[in-house]
Amino acid sequence: MSEVVLLPDPAPAEVRYTLISVDDHLVEPPHLFEGRVPAALADAAPRVRTTSKGNEIWVFDGEAYPQVGLNAVVGRSAESSPMDPVRFDQMRRGCWDPVARVADMDLGGIWASVNFPSQITGFCGSVYSACSDPALGLACVRAYNDWYAEEWVGGFPDRFVPIGITYLADPAAAAAEIRRNAERGFTAVSLPEQPQRLGYPTLHSGWWDPVVEACAETGTVVCLHVGSSGITTEDLPLDGPLVEFTATLFSALSLHACTDWLWSGYPLRYPELRIAMSEGGLGWVPMLADRLDYIYEVSGHGRGAWPSGAANPEGLGPTDVLLRNFWFCSLDDPSIWPIRDRIGVDHILLEVDYPHADSTWPDTQRFLADRLADLSDDEARRVTHRNAAELFRHPLPEETLP
Repeated sequence: MSEVVLLPDPAPAEVRYTLISVDDHLVEPPHLFEGRVPAALADAAPRVRTTSKGNEIWVFDGEAYPQVGLNAVVGRSAESSPMDPVRFDQMRRGCWDPVARVADMDLGGIWASVNFPSQITGFCGSVYSACSDPALGLACVRAYNDWYAEEWVGGFPDRFVPIGITYLADPAAAAAEIRRNAERGFTAVSLPEQPQRLGYPTLHSGWWDPVVEACAETGTVVCLHVGSSGITTEDLPLDGPLVEFTATLFSALSLHACTDWLWSGYPLRYPELRIAMSEGGLGWVPMLADRLDYIYEVSGHGRGAWPSGAANPEGLGPTDVLLRNFWFCSLDDPSIWPIRDRIGVDHILLEVDYPHADSTWPDTQRFLADRLADLSDDEARRVTHRNAAELFRHPLPEETLP
């Protein structure tokens, strides 16, 4: 294993924009489950083990989950191999410590952050939901949410957007956990982009009705993170560069998932349902809108599957619902800003992706100054913080920029 070198703190950024990042990640700390799982299940809860080579890995339900370097590479020197397994002392502390994370947010000029979990949890809680012991899986989901509420968000409620996970293997239990979280202030939940990829029924089966209903009734934003449903081997050129292939196709994955959710009928049935396509980018959205318009208005392919009459009293077409119920999250989409009105500036959000390899931290403010240079101040306020604050019902500081 090559040596991992952590760089000194960067200089504080010049803050040009008040920024809410709608896609960042945390690395679950080793103590997460201590005292949060019922005593009868405590010995089976996820725990960190040290391997014979000195690496720290999570162990759960008979499986090992190494900390892959691409998951936590901010603040490391360029000579550090990003694919090496790492220990916690080889990560920047802001990866797993909320106090240190807020300090890093201050250095990078980030007001607030939506934090998705990492490998031992899965971006949408898929690891716990697939546990061979359903009682243990549900207990781990609840323990994660309790830890997130108490320790991650608890000391910094203005700086972290409360986003939970839920128990995917039982729709009634999933809905109950969403409501439990909503009652204590959670405003978002991470759900799988396409649940059938994880072995669950599709969005068209009716199986997910209690989950979607719970989100709509509580105002819980559905966050669909790229990769939350995994990528099947059928998708991959197994004799080619797998990492490069999958990283290139993030936007295509989001396009596929958004289309599935749109045609599931949930966004039309629940006008108040709000869906964020996390880490999906913007470039595919005008293309999807154009295609929807054509198949609905010209070729007619979409009319048979799209509700009308009493099920669609406003007479909305698929594109209308796409641009009403979905929000789109940009890390870097320089080509899309000249046609941003096709998406709607009110539905564009920005992300930093700390601490992943794609992250713009600590140069986020300088990066945004370049990318947003042609936006008006009102548009810049919208995409950097106002849209996210309204969507997630999250507080802003007394003074905002620009």
